[in-house]
Amino acid sequence: MKSHYQIIRRPVITEKGLAVKENQGTLVFQVAPTATKTEIKEAVQAIFKVKVDSVRTANFPGKERRRGKFAGYRPDWKKAYVRLKAGEKMPEYAQNL
Repeated sequence: MKSHYQIIRRPVITEKGLAVKENQGTLVFQVAPTATKTEIKEAVQAIFKVKVDSVRTANFPGKERRRGKFAGYRPDWKKAYVRLKAGEKMPEYAQNL
């Protein structure tokens, strides 16, 4: 079994991610590509001590990147939108922006 910190890699701190957090009570994380919705839910509940209502995921293929004549691909990654239950306190992971 994977550790909770191997499943949840990092929060996605973008304008869209912070707007969703403020308006809809939804946290956005980059997660392991093999993580399931159930594993993501359990990891968020264990790390942040909150109750999770639902989890939505999206897979993103790596973009091609070039440096002169050399080409390669960024790694594929997975994003999870985690909606908290009503009345749950929103964890603060992006305070000094």
